[in-house]
Amino acid sequence: MTQRPSPADDLARWTTVDRYYEDALAPEDPVLEETLRTSHAAGLPEIQVSPLQGRLLHLLARAVGARRILEVGTLGGYSAIWLGRALPPDGRLLSLELEPRHAEVARANLARAGLAERAEVRVGPAAESLTALRRASTPAFDVVFIDADKVGYPEYLEGAIALSRRGTLIVADNVVRRGDVADASSSDAQVQGVRRMNERIAHDPRLFATAIQTVGSKGYDGFSAALVVADP
Repeated sequence: MTQRPSPADDLARWTTVDRYYEDALAPEDPVLEETLRTSHAAGLPEIQVSPLQGRLLHLLARAVGARRILEVGTLGGYSAIWLGRALPPDGRLLSLELEPRHAEVARANLARAGLAERAEVRVGPAAESLTALRRASTPAFDVVFIDADKVGYPEYLEGAIALSRRGTLIVADNVVRRGDVADASSSDAQVQGVRRMNERIAHDPRLFATAIQTVGSKGYDGFSAALVVADP
């Protein structure tokens, strides 16, 4: 009988494949590498997207011709750099971050990447920032990337929709939770937050959505993507 590989073996294999594709399609980038180093030195949690996931975000933003991007959850600015680089010279990126220390590191990293003039990091609870943007009649965003606390995902989704237009793409990270998202009885608040977001997406006629499981150096998780197909 063939013995099933252990989870550690799986992660090693996934990481090896990630490294292969990174070498083939995402060559080393000194600015992004320095972003990771400075974030680590500052003590930020190492939960940013992988290089290949960052490249996917960049590809999606370019594919839709994004001129305005909203990010919920900045951390050290790694994904913000990938997204910001997809913008035209007059494009704008707004990233919402709860922790002032994270925002400080992210601003320095964005400046090093040459994005200081087109990227803003706004500090405060994301739900409050989203409400303030809506009340200020902020122009619609073309891409929204949600990668923050999962308990808040349902509220962040609603805020994203309110700041969208027909054609806006909303992407959420970490929506599989190592498979636990399929367990309706899970006591994990993060899992339940993702499930509530999924229920809202499924019942919202303004959205056309899908989700995909991912494996790689970041482990087993996944993305969801929702296209706004009717005016919010």
